[in-house]
Amino acid sequence: MSGLDEILTLIEQQQKETEDSILKAAESRAAAIKAEGDEKAQKAYEDHLRNAKAQAEKDFENSCASVDASMKRKILACKVEIIDDTIEKTILKLKNLPEKEYFELLLRLISRHLQQDKGVLGLCEADLKRVPADFEKSLKEMAEKNNGSIQLSNVPADIEDGFILSYGLISENCSFRAIIEAEKEDIRDTAARILFR
Repeated sequence: MSGLDEILTLIEQQQKETEDSILKAAESRAAAIKAEGDEKAQKAYEDHLRNAKAQAEKDFENSCASVDASMKRKILACKVEIIDDTIEKTILKLKNLPEKEYFELLLRLISRHLQQDKGVLGLCEADLKRVPADFEKSLKEMAEKNNGSIQLSNVPADIEDGFILSYGLISENCSFRAIIEAEKEDIRDTAARILFR
C-alpha cells in the first residue's frame, strides 16, 4: 500500500469516526429533546387533567347548588300556594257559616274593635237581610259595657262579609279578607307550622 492509499484510508477512517461522533451527538441530542418534549407533554397533560377535573367539580357543585336553590324556590312556592288556598277556603267557610254561628263570630270580632265612643256598624247587603232579631240588642250591650254606643247602619257596606266599624271619620274594614290581609304573615307562619311540621 502506497503512502497515498494510507493517507486516503486514514482520512476515510477519520471521516467515519467524525460522522459516527456527529450521528451519536445528534441521536443523543434528539433523545434529550424527545425526553424533554415527552416530559413537557406529560406535565401539560397532567395540568390539563387536573384543571379539567377541578373545573368539572366546580361545575358539578354549581349545578347542584342551582338545582337545590331551584327546588327550594319551587317547594316554597308550592307551600305558599297551599297556604293561600287554605286561606281562601277558610274565608269561604267563614262566609258560609250557619246564620247563628256567623253572627256570633261577628259579635266576637266586633268586641275586639269597640271603642269608648259612638260607633256605626256597616254590614254587607246579604248580611243586613239576615240579621238575627237579638243582634242589635247584643251590640248595644257590648258597646255599653265598653262605655260606648254602637248603631247598626241600614245602608249596605261595600264588602262581601264581616263588617265595617266607623267612629267619626275613622272606619275600620273588618271583612274576613281584610282581617286576614292585615294578619297575613302571621297567618302564613301559623298555617306553615300546622301544615308542614
